[in-house]
Amino acid sequence: MSIAVIEEGAKKSGVLWLALPSGARLAWHVWHDGAIYVVTGGGEQSLPGLAESAEVEVTLRSKDNGSRLVRFPASVEVVDQAAAADAVAALAKDRLNAPDAAGLPARWAEHATVVRLRPRPDSDPDSGS
Repeated sequence: MSIAVIEEGAKKSGVLWLALPSGARLAWHVWHDGAIYVVTGGGEQSLPGLAESAEVEVTLRSKDNGSRLVRFPASVEVVDQAAAADAVAALAKDRLNAPDAAGLPARWAEHATVVRLRPRPDSDPDSGS
C-alpha cells in the first residue's frame, strides 16, 4: 500500500484513531505536506501520551460508513508552531465550532501542542477490515 492511499484516506475523513498509551482515542486532524497534524491540550482534544511517544499506530476510517480503511505506524514529532505556520493555519481552518476561531493559532502557541504524524515509509500498512 502506498503513501497515496494513506493521503487519500486522511484527506477524506476529518477524524482518525490513535493507539495511545492511555488507550485508543478519536482525534480530528488535517493532512498537510505529506503528514498528519493534530493539536492536543489547551482546550482542544486530549491525547495523553502522544507528544511523548516516538511512534503511534494510526487508523483511518471511511467517511462514508465508518469502517477501517487503513492502519499504519507513524513517527511522532512535536512541531515548532512558528516554523510550521502553514500546518497550524490548516489545522485552525479545519477546526469546527471554535469559539475563538481567529485566535486559535495564538492560543495554541501558548497552551497547546501541535504534533506531526509521518507514516513510516518502511511500514506495511494494513488495509480494510
